[in-house]
Amino acid sequence: MNNYETVFILTPVLSDAQMKEAVEKIKGVLVAEKAEIVNEESWGLRKLAYPIDKKTTGFYQLIEFKANPETISVLETQFRREERIIRYLTFRQDKYALEYAEKRRNLKASKETKKEN
Repeated sequence: MNNYETVFILTPVLSDAQMKEAVEKIKGVLVAEKAEIVNEESWGLRKLAYPIDKKTTGFYQLIEFKANPETISVLETQFRREERIIRYLTFRQDKYALEYAEKRRNLKASKETKKEN
């Protein structure tokens, strides 16, 4: 199993419920393909670098997971079918990207524990 990271952008006209439903649908595809979800982050509404379908903002979502290579084609097919997703990018993490992602998660977790105290 390889480590992967996928970032996708949802259209900005969605309600919170619709956005969460779209994310759960993508996570459901990963679970159905026996992928292990390592981390999930919602980056919220952000400005796009350039307009896509006359939209200048979008909801960004990141999912890190471990899966077999065959899972990626199934996932990207689902991305293409989902009309609420306007862009996506999935890539396999090498050892350096994996270390960086781990450090980022640990740093985020330590900041959250400091906020609680």
